[in-house]
Amino acid sequence: MTGVYRVDVEITAPVFDTEVTSRVADAITNVFPNAELEEGHGEIRGTAHSLEHLSELLHRQEILDTARGEFFANREGDAFSFALKKQPALMGRVNFSVGEPDELGEIAVRVRVEEPSLEDFVDLVAPPTEGGRPIDP
Repeated sequence: MTGVYRVDVEITAPVFDTEVTSRVADAITNVFPNAELEEGHGEIRGTAHSLEHLSELLHRQEILDTARGEFFANREGDAFSFALKKQPALMGRVNFSVGEPDELGEIAVRVRVEEPSLEDFVDLVAPPTEGGRPIDP
């Protein structure tokens, strides 16, 4: 992922009594390795300024179209949000949480894009595809 960009990523995940806090933290850092995490009462909050590793995972798992759909479906102005399931994240995999909330709770992510435009940033993270392959610019 190349290009100059400025983004703020807010990450929140509940920690239930039946969970080990460090494992929830690991689930977050497996997808967002540069996130700065803080433990609070019953949750972990984090901030990051890059989605580079998430982009690598989306490419590796070949789910760019799914990601683009989630990002644009949950757009609000210069921001978009999405939710990930904790268990796959713990294994370093991206699995978007849609529909009914996951029983373990979700990793909620909100991305505010300052530069470039939101559309251009999404194109960097999850480029458009043709036949399942990223379209070269």
